Amino acid sequence: MNREDGKKSGHQGGAAFLLAQLGAHATKLFADRIAGLDLTPPQAGLLRLLARNPGYSQRQLADDLGMPPSRFVPFADRLEERGLIERRKNPSDRRLHALHLTEQGERLLTELHKAGAAHEQQVCQALSPEEHRQLTALLRRMAEQHQLTPGVHPGYRSIRSERPERGEA
Repeated sequence: MNREDGKKSGHQGGAAFLLAQLGAHATKLFADRIAGLDLTPPQAGLLRLLARNPGYSQRQLADDLGMPPSRFVPFADRLEERGLIERRKNPSDRRLHALHLTEQGERLLTELHKAGAAHEQQVCQALSPEEHRQLTALLRRMAEQHQLTPGVHPGYRSIRSERPERGEA
C-alpha cells in the first residue's frame, strides 16, 4: 500500500500509533546524531541523569533508571573505562560508590546538549513555537498520567550488558 492509498482509506493510525511511529523515528535520528560522540542513547541518558544528580550511588541511579543493579554495573563500567564518569567512595557510607562526571564527561555533556537541541529542532520543525509548547505540555501530561519518570526513557528496563557474556561471541 502506498502513502496515497493509506490517506484515502483512513488507515493512518491514531494518536498512540503516531506517537510510537514518531518515537521510533526520533530514537533512530538521535542515535545517528550522537554516534559521532561515540555514545548510545542509553549512555547519553545516564550522563544527563548523573549531571542532575552528582554523587548518586549506583543503586540510586539503577533504581531511577528502572535497571537491575546487575545490569547497571557493567553499563556504568563502560563509561568509567572511557573516563567519562568516576566512582568515589561515599563519604557517609563507605560500602557505596558515588558516581560523578569527570571533566571529560562534562565536556562531552556540553556536546550532547548541543546535539539534543539540534535533534529537538529537527524533529519538531513542522511546528510553530506555540504548537511546540502545546505539544510538549500535552505529552508531559500524558507521561504523568502513565506515571513515567520525568527525563528517563523506559527502555532502560530492557538494557542488556554491553559486554558479551561468557560463551557469547
